[in-house]
Amino acid sequence: MKQLFTFDDFAVAFIAALGYGFGYDIALMFNWPMPACIIACFAVGMACEFLMNKIVFSKVVQTHPLIRIFILVMVLFIFLISQYVALTYMDESMETYVGFQLAYVIGLPIIGFFFNLCIRSYQIQKIKERYGDGNDGFVFDLKDEDIEAVNRQNRRITGEYDTERAVKTKTGVYVGEKMGSVINYLGIPYAKPPVGNRRWKAPEPLDPSEDVFEAKHFGASAIQVEHQGLILKHHRQSEDCLTLNISISAKNTEAGKPVLVLFHHGDFTYGGSADPLSYGDQFIKAHPDTIFLSFNYRLGIFGFIDFSEVPGGDDFPDAPNLGLLDQIEALQWIRDNIAAFGGDPERITVMGFEDGATSISLLSVSERAKGLFQKAFVFVGNPISAYDSPENARTLAGDLLKATHTASMAELLRLDTQTLKDASAKLWRNMCAPTCDGKLIMADPYRACQEGAASSIEFIIGLPCTERKVYRSFIGDRNYEDLVSMVMTDIEKYVDASAFDAIQNYIKTHSDDSGEFETKAKLIEQWITVFAYRFAVKLSEGGSKVHLMYWDRTPLIDKLGSGTVDAEAELLGNSEALHMYGNVMNKEMSETLQTFLYKYMKGDALELYRNEIRGVDALEWKAFPEALIVLDDALQCDTIEDRITEIKELLK
Repeated sequence: MKQLFTFDDFAVAFIAALGYGFGYDIALMFNWPMPACIIACFAVGMACEFLMNKIVFSKVVQTHPLIRIFILVMVLFIFLISQYVALTYMDESMETYVGFQLAYVIGLPIIGFFFNLCIRSYQIQKIKERYGDGNDGFVFDLKDEDIEAVNRQNRRITGEYDTERAVKTKTGVYVGEKMGSVINYLGIPYAKPPVGNRRWKAPEPLDPSEDVFEAKHFGASAIQVEHQGLILKHHRQSEDCLTLNISISAKNTEAGKPVLVLFHHGDFTYGGSADPLSYGDQFIKAHPDTIFLSFNYRLGIFGFIDFSEVPGGDDFPDAPNLGLLDQIEALQWIRDNIAAFGGDPERITVMGFEDGATSISLLSVSERAKGLFQKAFVFVGNPISAYDSPENARTLAGDLLKATHTASMAELLRLDTQTLKDASAKLWRNMCAPTCDGKLIMADPYRACQEGAASSIEFIIGLPCTERKVYRSFIGDRNYEDLVSMVMTDIEKYVDASAFDAIQNYIKTHSDDSGEFETKAKLIEQWITVFAYRFAVKLSEGGSKVHLMYWDRTPLIDKLGSGTVDAEAELLGNSEALHMYGNVMNKEMSETLQTFLYKYMKGDALELYRNEIRGVDALEWKAFPEALIVLDDALQCDTIEDRITEIKELLK
């Protein structure tokens, strides 16, 4: 993808070579001592190189062919004139200097390339040694001190504090911690704790306050199912989980910065902002004129359940969509307070993976969330993951009563957190999810999109090709097998006769080669991808500006897959987190994808001019129906209908 050398590099090298040579020779002509001659050599040469880099790789030169040709011709002309002057008046040959400089220009990148190749090979070897064939999914080898550090809690401050790291909001003063060039404000509450009488109630805004608090440690993760492949099983969990995290640059203190808000991955029963994949430090280091946020919201039976048929359940009308209401409350806190951190509340980009992506797709057609964000990056998520009626959420409530041997809301409210957590672990296959209730979320989100309910929002829709293996790595083989069986039953009930026949024929045709289970798993992945594509279609028809991203990368370890983990890590630059999840980052690809995300946040055109990223050709990310296709070592823009499913009836 990235070229080691371009013609422009050689043009810069010619001029730099002249600078090094003339700096040395002119100093020598004035009889300067040798150390001064060497200093002059480097000073003039580096100045020429710096100036030429600014000129040759500028946007004006790189985007205007005639100007670029003129500059390169002028470089050649200057070289020839200088060569003549050197030979005639200085009795010196520029070949020596040019040869030396070209050797430097060519040799150093080659050495760096092989050095990085060796490091990458070593990292790959260590990861393969650790994961083997990847059959056990994601496995985390964490040190006790690291677990202890991430589980520390913020305290209220009553004495002196670092005022340079303190930010005053409407709900309190928060003192962050500087980590290099980034200041992190972690574990800031955005709503009252949903505990005690607030359990299963809509989030309540915090009261105004001038109290001072630490903001150095992550808040507790939501109560969740602890699968083997989840890193947050090592992080403390609590019903008091409504906190957010903010990362800003310590150097760039200007106001009005665009804001990126991350909705964490998961399936509405697990996940949280303390996952290293979700850190924003590296993105802020690369783009200091932005602000990054992440947050937690209620999950599972604490966030998505319908008690309307349980005695006393009428007092909990918001229970089916509490997680979404938490998200709206977080966005409202951000709108009201982000300016204190230097952010622009009118330039909010939300980005979500898996259940975070589904949440964003639902909020985009909710009147309650209207105006809280202007751009959305949705990766592996769409409205079909929500219940289309309260029936499933009501069934879940009935199952919860049986699992906890209770008969009313009064009894449920008296249960301790651990008892409910144990019940949640048994019931997670019921697929806790938001409900399209016709109030918070429109009954038919796809139709709402088609009718323009989200027309004021610009979208990037991300679709992966091997996400099923990523999900298996999170939840484990046994759970994955049960889930595939359940989803296949739902699909066969949902489709019409022609699609049903096509599905059965697909399973029969491919089972001999891949096995029946793997064939069904792949079919489900295609089903989800088709509905994500359909979401893009409806948004486009409704007037939203839409871009597609198709993630078609080969996983380092096949059984771990490639999708959410790789995309989230590369878009945010979290290379160390990606190592933990069994892959090695393509840094050049990450830089390019981050640049696109950065342009998207700022409202710039999604295109690169030649050498905007040194060594990368010009690229235009065209709008729907074309997509940016992310390959192993390249990016290309093309249509993807022929890639997303082998069962064409699903597209109809």
